[in-house]
Amino acid sequence: MLFWYAATAVLVIHYVFSDPHFDYRMLIVGSTVPVIGDITGGWLSALNSITIAVASLIGTMAITIGRRLSRRFLLGLPIGFLLHSVFGASWATNDVFWWPFGGVDLSGSEAAITTRGITPLVLEIAGVGLTVWIIKRNQLQSWQQLRSWSRDGKLTLQ
Repeated sequence: MLFWYAATAVLVIHYVFSDPHFDYRMLIVGSTVPVIGDITGGWLSALNSITIAVASLIGTMAITIGRRLSRRFLLGLPIGFLLHSVFGASWATNDVFWWPFGGVDLSGSEAAITTRGITPLVLEIAGVGLTVWIIKRNQLQSWQQLRSWSRDGKLTLQ
């Protein structure tokens, strides 16, 4: 479910912050990395934990003290982790969401994608539609425009 998480994260950040200088590249990475835990289950489910999201936020803030541009670039990663928890309903699985506070052993955790029926497919189709809309709104249809975006990470979504 990569498109669902990436597209919803981009739209939420755009409409909540409205920052023309926000770098969406790390946001997309942060919102899609926990999908590994959704697909595999087990110990990798910890990627969906609020603990991992908060730890990445604290780590980002700590390592970028006094480096504003680095912070602006990296801050999207923990925000993406947090938004993945929101749009993936991670809170519905208490042992994963509250890991390690709700219990340390995640080896028996099922893959979230296999326990949700057809919902992931429907959300991924919606995510593809949102992604196409974002691409068209930002005129990213050509390779040159995509290369330019890959260098600065800024979107306009006017």
